[in-house]
Amino acid sequence: MKNLSRFTVLIGIFSFSLIQYCSLASVVSTGDFNKDFFVSWSPSHVNTSADGGTRSLKLDKDSGSGFASNDMFLFGQFDMKIKLIPDNSAGAVVAFYLTSGQPNRDEVDFEFLGNVPGQPYILQTNVYVDGYDGREQRIKLWFDPTKDFHTYSVLWNLYQIVFMVDWVPIRTYRNHAEKGVAFPRFQPMSLQISIWDGSDWATNGGKDKIDWSKAPYIASFKNHKIDACIWKGNPRICRANSPTNWWNNERLNSLTWTQRRLFRWVRKYHLIYDYCMDNQRFQNNLPKECLLTKY
Repeated sequence: MKNLSRFTVLIGIFSFSLIQYCSLASVVSTGDFNKDFFVSWSPSHVNTSADGGTRSLKLDKDSGSGFASNDMFLFGQFDMKIKLIPDNSAGAVVAFYLTSGQPNRDEVDFEFLGNVPGQPYILQTNVYVDGYDGREQRIKLWFDPTKDFHTYSVLWNLYQIVFMVDWVPIRTYRNHAEKGVAFPRFQPMSLQISIWDGSDWATNGGKDKIDWSKAPYIASFKNHKIDACIWKGNPRICRANSPTNWWNNERLNSLTWTQRRLFRWVRKYHLIYDYCMDNQRFQNNLPKECLLTKY
């Protein structure tokens, strides 16, 4: 209980600081799914509220579904409130991610791997650079993400990528390009959301598959916020350290003291897989970034 109280205080301090700083930013999203996104997959399986403020995606035996941002971006912060599929969602993957959409794509992934009732929900993150991935990490969420909406965020700037859940940093991927580590910094990316059948691998390594008798499977989304540099063809504009590009400010070149404590808490109590700890997979030759600082 004492640890939980400390955790709550840390969240409060961090959230207040974040709100103060982000109030200086210019928000490029309207909060309306119909204006900020287009339906990229199976319109009949996408349902949007009359005011455009909430949207749901459906997966059934016929099809999954998805939507994508109208614009592409180079650096920024991307937030989405998501309520995941209730009850038995084994095999059903919900993805919230940035992608450049090319064969040699850059990509930054949140993937929710479906769930068996009574088990903690597993969230996988991954980073692609120039078409190469294999940088998976998985955590068990410390709450039930099917009961209410929670905020999932990506901060992507010149210095680092930070994955956040309700403003708690669960993972970082730093820009160590000067040390020979690939980092997504050249290709603009769009924000995409989808739901699909991942029975062959997602839940318990593919042992727990979709039960189509319980379909349709529905995930819900609201209160999206995209605060990022819209790609206009000139990378210098997006790499500039300016009041508009607040995410490139040197204050955000690493995690704050409070964020570091939360980050360590996640890794100590909730991390269940990290490619940087998988010596067997890499035959004791871990990727270079695994040996470098995380913040």
